[in-house]
Amino acid sequence: MVIFEAIAMQLARLQDSLATPAGQLSLAAAAIGGLLVIVSAFVRTMIPLRWLAVGSNAGFIVYGLSHPSPIMVVLHSVLLPVNLWRVGQMVRLTRRVSAVAADPRQLELWLRPYMRARRRRAGSTVFRRGALADRLYFIVSGEVELPEIGRRLGAGQMFGEIAFFAPDRRRSSSARCLTDCLLMSIDEATFTQLVYQNPDFGLAVVQLIAGRLSADIQRLQAPGPPAVS
Repeated sequence: MVIFEAIAMQLARLQDSLATPAGQLSLAAAAIGGLLVIVSAFVRTMIPLRWLAVGSNAGFIVYGLSHPSPIMVVLHSVLLPVNLWRVGQMVRLTRRVSAVAADPRQLELWLRPYMRARRRRAGSTVFRRGALADRLYFIVSGEVELPEIGRRLGAGQMFGEIAFFAPDRRRSSSARCLTDCLLMSIDEATFTQLVYQNPDFGLAVVQLIAGRLSADIQRLQAPGPPAVS
């Protein structure tokens, strides 16, 4: 009996709310907010998910103000700017992916907020062959050598990212500073999070890796200088 009385009481409150324009607005806002929460459960990509969260926050704020429900207003007023900030961050990330496709050097510029800078002396080892990959690197200044593959890298180039995609995630070459270097690096957890949140970012990195591997293959297949008799 208590359950039926509670249901009857809620139905009566619902009818009272529908009797006024403010009540109708309140219920409509709550219904939209709830619907957006349900829809977000089926969304896989981050930007649409954040926009749905923004919409549900706005709907529940309107409901909380008109019902009124101070706790709901406070909760969603806190969540709304957080979701808006994350939407802006992901939108900027998506726009910058296009710039990376045109100029790979732009990758370091917009990844910088997620990276940590560190200076290394000439002769120091960044990582060793066979080590587990935990970071990828950008060279801000200086020169780095990958001795096992006979390659030298300079400012503006990325290295150490291929092992992230290897089956065993092991380094295929060592990395050693030929000069004093300023390196910026991003850890695997942050890198993985960016890939999940924005698949376009992961695609851009894969394209860069494919381009580098293609260049390495062409370099290895190029005929050497003619022998001197």
